[in-house]
Amino acid sequence: ARGDKAKWVLTWPLIFLLCTTIPNCSKPRWERFFMLTFVMATLWIAVFSYLMVWLVTIIGYTLGIPDVIMGITFLAAGTSVPDCMASLIVTRQGLGDMAVSNTIGSNVFDILVGLGVPWGLQTMVINYGSTVKINSRGLVYSVVLLLGSVALTVLGIHLNKWRLDRKLGVYVLVLYAIFLCFSIMIEFNVFTFVNLPMCREDD
Repeated sequence: ARGDKAKWVLTWPLIFLLCTTIPNCSKPRWERFFMLTFVMATLWIAVFSYLMVWLVTIIGYTLGIPDVIMGITFLAAGTSVPDCMASLIVTRQGLGDMAVSNTIGSNVFDILVGLGVPWGLQTMVINYGSTVKINSRGLVYSVVLLLGSVALTVLGIHLNKWRLDRKLGVYVLVLYAIFLCFSIMIEFNVFTFVNLPMCREDD
């Protein structure tokens, strides 16, 4: 089909780059290089993550959207797509417990390791004794909203008799929409002053 051809043309350079730099350890001749496969895949994930954050930052600055809002919307959605697909696959296999554990565990990992490792490197290796400054003073409110969302999600699953169905799916989507609305209003200083206005270049 024409759409498949266009997709192949667009993705061919990236596929070629990845295939030439990451050994396919599923083949017998490359089995002993599995650690190299892991390292190279991790490096490419780091490169793509850096590019994604950079692009999201540029887009947010151009549109006048604070970094925090870009982080909890576009960046969060982009990084959560693999977790969503993994949960979808295991749910279709009848492993609902694994799907819930995956979503909660991945977020705990992102918070504790995803923040702890870069902050630790910055303050102990790159610039020993330095501190990492958080610009947004609305972080406390965001954390409260996050914990409340988790509690309401668990409560919803409990009230639904620990079954994952369409009704529960709509419920958690509504919770996410409410979380986004309140987080965006907080960062735009709707309720109280928590975030400094973005700096703009002079014309």
